[in-house]
Amino acid sequence: MPSDAPMFNLAWLHEAIAERVPERECLVFRDRRLSWSDVTERTRRLAAVLRDAGLGCHRERAELAGWESGQDHVALYLYNGNEYLEGMLGAFKARCVPVNVNYRYVEEELVYLLRNAKVRAIVFHARFAPVLARIRAQLPDVRLWLRVEDGSGESLPDTVDYEAALAGAKPTPPAGLSPDDLYVLYTGGTTGMPKGVLWRQEDVFRSAMYTRRVETPEEVVAGAERADLRALPAPPFMHGAAHWAAFNMWSLGGTIVVQSHPDRLDPVDLWETVERERVTALTIVGDAFGRPLVDELRSGRHDASSLRLLTSGGAILTASTKRELHALLPGVRVLDALGSSESGSQASYASDAEDAAQTGRFALAPDNLVLREDLSGPVAAGSGEVGWLARSGRVPLGYLDDPEKTAATFPVIDGVRYAVPGDRAKLEADGTLRLLGRDSVTINTGGEKVFAEEVEHALKHHPAVFDAVVVGTPHERWGQQVTALVRLRDGESPSEEALLSVARAHVAPYKLPKRFVFVREIQRSPSGKADYRWAKATALEEPG
Repeated sequence: MPSDAPMFNLAWLHEAIAERVPERECLVFRDRRLSWSDVTERTRRLAAVLRDAGLGCHRERAELAGWESGQDHVALYLYNGNEYLEGMLGAFKARCVPVNVNYRYVEEELVYLLRNAKVRAIVFHARFAPVLARIRAQLPDVRLWLRVEDGSGESLPDTVDYEAALAGAKPTPPAGLSPDDLYVLYTGGTTGMPKGVLWRQEDVFRSAMYTRRVETPEEVVAGAERADLRALPAPPFMHGAAHWAAFNMWSLGGTIVVQSHPDRLDPVDLWETVERERVTALTIVGDAFGRPLVDELRSGRHDASSLRLLTSGGAILTASTKRELHALLPGVRVLDALGSSESGSQASYASDAEDAAQTGRFALAPDNLVLREDLSGPVAAGSGEVGWLARSGRVPLGYLDDPEKTAATFPVIDGVRYAVPGDRAKLEADGTLRLLGRDSVTINTGGEKVFAEEVEHALKHHPAVFDAVVVGTPHERWGQQVTALVRLRDGESPSEEALLSVARAHVAPYKLPKRFVFVREIQRSPSGKADYRWAKATALEEPG
C-alpha cells in the first residue's frame, strides 16, 4: 500500500488502487496504452521533477485562512491527453496543486489567470509556445517550463521536454499526503473574471468525484477491484465536469479513454473511439455536444453497442436531444448532472427509453437545498418561491486570495456554511428541483425577471434550431429586452413567428424574445458553455 495511512486524498487513492490492479489498463490515448502500474510510475516521476524544482507544500492547511494556499501551483496548458491527467496526479503526489488553463484564452487573459493563480510551473503543449514566448517576461515567478511535444514543431527556449524530464527522474512513492491538500478549479470566466475555487481533496472527492456512500478509503479501493468500466470524458479536461468524470472512473477502477482529436469537437472521431475502445460511459456537455453527436450517429456508420451510460454535465441537455439519443441508443441510460465549480454535484435526472425525457428538472442530491431570496432559510416545496440553489456540508474553502467573494458565495447562516454559486431554482410540490438559470445572466425586462436558460431551452424545441443563446439588450421602454441569438440547422429558414409559436408552449409570453439575431455559429467555450459576453457584444453590434 502507499506509504501514508489510508485517506481520501486523490493521489493516495490512485496509488492504492494501482496496487490492486497493476496490469489493468488505466489510460488510453491514441497508440498509448498505459496500465495502472505505468501511470503510477510516470506520475511518481513527474512528482520528482516538481520536487527537484523546489515545489511542494510550504504551509499546512491548519495555518491558513480558507482563501489561502500554502502549496505551489502547476498550470496545465494542455489539450486532452495522457499528459493532462498525469499532470494532475503528478502535482498531487508532489503536494502541489494543478491549475486548469483555458487554452482558448488570449494573451491578456492568460497573464491574468497565471498571475492570479501564482503558478510556479507550467506544463504546456508545444503548439502554445508562441503565445507563451510573448508573455513570458510577465511571468517571472515561473520556475519550471515542461514542454509536451505534439508534432507542431513549435519550441520555447530554456524549457524542459516532458518525456525527457520523466525519463531522468526517480519514481519515488509520494509522502506527506493529506486529505487537506488542495484541489483548485478555475471558473470559466464566461460572465466575469475567472476565480480559483479552493477545495480540500477529501471534500471535492466526496462532493463531485464519487457518488457512492462510503465510510473509509479502503471501501473505495475494494470496490475498484471489481470494475469493468471504460469511460470517455469528451469535454476538455480543463473543464471540471471532464476531469471529475475521469477521477470518478479511476476511483471505480476503470479505464479512461481519450479521443484522438482532442483539440476540437469531432463527432466522427468520438464515435469511432467509442466503437474501437468499447467505451461503456461517455461524458458530454449539453446540447453543444449532444446535437452534433446525434447528427453523426444518425448516419448509421457507428457501433455504439458497448455504451451503457451517457452523462451530460456543465450545461443542460434539452428534452428533444434526450429523446433523439434514446431513439438512437435505446439501451443507454442518459444522466443529466447538475453542479458547479463551487458546489460539486448537486442534482441529477436519469432517463432511459421508457421514460419521458425532461429539461431543467432534477432530483436533489443529499446536502443540497433551495434557500430563500434573502437567505433566511429553505424555500417550501410547492410554494412557487424562487430561491438560490445551495449546498451545505462538504463545500469549498473559498476563492483564492479573495476573502470578500469568499464571504459572499460561501455564507454562514445560523452556524451552517453554504455554497451559493448563483443558480436560481424552485422546488415543486413533490420535492423535484426546477432549475431556472444563473442569476448573472438574468434579464430584467419591464420589472420582470427572465432566466436566459429557460428561453434558450424553449427555442430549442423547434426542430430547425440547432443552437441558441439569449441575452438582454437595452430597450427604451422595458429597460432590457429579451434578445435571442439563433443558429439554424443547415437548409432551414423558419420565420420568427414560427419560433415564437413553439416557444410559447414552454415559457410565459413576457419571456419570449422581442428580437432575433441569426448567426452562423454560436460561440461557446471548449467545454460547451455559452459565452454570454460574446453573445451580448454580437447582439449589440447587429442593427435592430
